[in-house]
Amino acid sequence: FQLVPTFGKDTIRRFSNNVSGLTKLAARDFEDILQCAIPVFDRLLPEPYNVIVLDLLFELATWHAFGKLCMHTETTLFHFGNCTTCLGQAFHKFSQDCCSKFTTYDLPCETMACARQRGAQSAKMGTVENTTTGVASKCHVFNMSTYKLHVLGGYVKSIWEFGTTDNYSTQVVSGSYMSC
Repeated sequence: FQLVPTFGKDTIRRFSNNVSGLTKLAARDFEDILQCAIPVFDRLLPEPYNVIVLDLLFELATWHAFGKLCMHTETTLFHFGNCTTCLGQAFHKFSQDCCSKFTTYDLPCETMACARQRGAQSAKMGTVENTTTGVASKCHVFNMSTYKLHVLGGYVKSIWEFGTTDNYSTQVVSGSYMSC
């Protein structure tokens, strides 16, 4: 990602040395990563996995573009619904065909954070545990059964009912709830 040049004044910012290790990302950072992911990931994996990952990234970028529209018509919502279906199919293909072929583990910073947390817990209990050695990275499997993926299917319906996401906020509801 560091080889990706900046674009415009605020469109694409320079990436750090280690994008996977970034923490506390803002929405614009996720958007920049998504916009630049296809050329960065191209030919990173062997075929046929390369095509599956690139298709998923394309569907994610397309879905994101539809989601960011400030004005929708019946036509754009129809295409947004079709895009959502294609995104779901791409996720299923990725889950079934790619995920079983690759073993993924925690990043080193995640492993060390887990070790620090275990060390703090053992210190509270009064036991001494060495947190720097014997720490194994956890193996991770892609999970299709998450709320985030589940709600993607209702996004178009919510735009039909409530309008685009820039038209409303949960902040007003939260503020009035807190004053009760």
